[in-house]
Amino acid sequence: MDQNSSVVEVTFQLSQEQPETEQPKSLVKRLWLKFLLVLFVSALIGTLICLGFYSQRKTSEAPVPCTSPACLKVAEHLSAIMDPFSRPCDYFLFTCGAESVSLSRGRQRGRVISNNLTAGLDRRWTDRGKAGGGRRVNKEAENESHRDKTADRLPDRRTALLHTIKEILESPVRNVSMKSVKEKAQRFYNTCRDFKNKESLNSENFLALIQKLGGWVVSRRSTPTDFNETLTLLMSKYNTFPFFSVYVGPDRRELHGNGSQNYIQIDQPDFPTPTDWNSNTNRSIINPQSLRPFYSFCKQLLDLFNVPFSQHCGLYMSLCSTLVTATSPLTYRLSQKLLYHRITIQKLQLLAPAIDWLKSLQAIFHPYSVSQSDFVLLHNLPYIVHLSHTISDWKIKHETMGSDSLHMYMILTLLQTLIPAMDSRFTQTLRNFSTAIGSREEDVPHWRHCVQQTAECFETFLGQVIKEQYAREEAEEMMHDIYTVLKSKVVNLSWREEKTRDLVLNKINSLNARLSVNTEDQLDLNEHYAEVIINEKDYFSNYLQLLVLQQKRMCDLFSGTAQHDVLLISPFLSGNDVIIPVGLFVSPLFHPTYPRAVRYGMLGSIIAKDLLHLLLPNILSQSESPRLESECVWLQYLHRREGPGRSESSSLSQSQQKEVWVQYSALEIALQAYNKAFQRQSTDTSVSGLFHIHLFLTSFIQASCDSGPNRAFMPFEPSFLVTVLCRNSNFCPKLMTCDNKSQGNPQLC
Repeated sequence: MDQNSSVVEVTFQLSQEQPETEQPKSLVKRLWLKFLLVLFVSALIGTLICLGFYSQRKTSEAPVPCTSPACLKVAEHLSAIMDPFSRPCDYFLFTCGAESVSLSRGRQRGRVISNNLTAGLDRRWTDRGKAGGGRRVNKEAENESHRDKTADRLPDRRTALLHTIKEILESPVRNVSMKSVKEKAQRFYNTCRDFKNKESLNSENFLALIQKLGGWVVSRRSTPTDFNETLTLLMSKYNTFPFFSVYVGPDRRELHGNGSQNYIQIDQPDFPTPTDWNSNTNRSIINPQSLRPFYSFCKQLLDLFNVPFSQHCGLYMSLCSTLVTATSPLTYRLSQKLLYHRITIQKLQLLAPAIDWLKSLQAIFHPYSVSQSDFVLLHNLPYIVHLSHTISDWKIKHETMGSDSLHMYMILTLLQTLIPAMDSRFTQTLRNFSTAIGSREEDVPHWRHCVQQTAECFETFLGQVIKEQYAREEAEEMMHDIYTVLKSKVVNLSWREEKTRDLVLNKINSLNARLSVNTEDQLDLNEHYAEVIINEKDYFSNYLQLLVLQQKRMCDLFSGTAQHDVLLISPFLSGNDVIIPVGLFVSPLFHPTYPRAVRYGMLGSIIAKDLLHLLLPNILSQSESPRLESECVWLQYLHRREGPGRSESSSLSQSQQKEVWVQYSALEIALQAYNKAFQRQSTDTSVSGLFHIHLFLTSFIQASCDSGPNRAFMPFEPSFLVTVLCRNSNFCPKLMTCDNKSQGNPQLC
């Protein structure tokens, strides 16, 4: 018996106990009450059902669209992406990375390969200034085709960062507290941009400068100079290192501790010509084919100053050839344990007495203390000893001849440092020489060159501006979400040994992820740049200021007070920290106004990929999971691309296995981090009608074209990983079935 029947029965029984005259009236009254009660309950249930239906419909509709200028720009990129859910069979076949990979490989041909230990690292404060170079594509049609293919792609990380810095430098001053320093940065940038148009001749400026250094013998207006005084002045004031390189960094052999102590490090220099290594004699020589272009280069430089070159270029080349013989490639020095040779300055002075080591290092790192008992790290002691003998021999031989070849060599090296600030005659001469020896790189647009120069000069200022305008709390939130999920990913791997697992986990858990610009340690920028004087018209003098600031940065690194380089675009380790550069958090890869789906799908996946490469370089030998997962992903790709009958036809190399695993894991980590953020706050915006997971995956596909040193190891377009993710999880908004490939699907990953 149901509840309504019971109510009727009780009502009937009570009505029997009443007098007969009240029976009809009471019954009608109670029936009306029951009717009203049923009507109220029905209305309440209907209301709840309607609210539930409305709520469900509301969540399935697109959230409020993001209408910020940054969102409108990124919508143009996302609209060019082929929707994986409408074209599941072939959306991943577009070749977003083919051209960039081929270009990066092409640059390696014929290049001057540096044997300096820090080649390829961030060593901008010891690099000689280089004018733009580059191989020109002769066919206009190829240029046009390449532009068509890349028009809808996101710019690479460095280009995005440089465009952002360009916008900062060309925008009005808004922050009054930064007014003075921003005006200096803009002045530097503008003189660089205008310099090429004005074509002012700076040869007179250079001649005036070298007169302060004692002149040079080719002009017949030279005065006797002390070798060590001139060398010290070039290194400390003009960031020019003619005979050896000096930089600052940790001892990479120190596996214990945090490895945060920085040492003065001395290395062989990068010579202007290619060298050949003879493995039989263990000696280097200048490449014979570059001798004639090298001589012509020297002659043309001297011609620009209207001075006779006579025997000076021959002596210059002879000294260069003599020094080159003691240089050696990194592989050889590594095998001979020549790297990171720790020695006191006092002992170094005994081994290589021709250089006044203490005096020169004290000048370079002024005002910080350097003493004879301090340790330095050498990376080629035989070269340093050979250098000392050579300098002593040349002093004796050539001073008696009245030709100060050592001084001439140092002045020509300084000229190469200053060529970016010289007029087009000098830059063209350098381009011609680079082309002749096969080491020219692609031409750098003038705006890009000027942005890079300005960033090197005002990196502390620009880093803080990027932090305030772009890398705000949204960046901090995403960074911590990514790192938290990554740690849980590492815990769940199948490790070969428990000891290795504990070692890796302890390392990762001991590291703190943080941005490269710390808000708590912000400097007074106007005070920091108070001594920097920027001329409104003279780029040559401004370039000299750049060299001074580069030298100051090396001193700050030595003292441990340096800010991280604003031009860095990849995470790195520093002591107990994982540093995420603020230069990554710029449009179009990131913007605070983006929906979180875009932020995590684009830059979140890129950061996760970089962190996996950084923290787990030997993962294939430590865990079985990467191999199994990458092979599973590869089989799914072969099945979708070629059909079930050919899915066993090929296998991956170890480098490919690692890259496939890293990219797929990065996608998983970024998606889990996004879900983590979405659980904290379920509101988000939409772009181009896409939202939540659909928008996240579309953003990932766009960012998957990100180029990098390991991009060439990816055997297929990373966008295909969306198919794998959707097949192995229930996150995706739709099924990604492909009817013509539906038979015999491989196992889930």
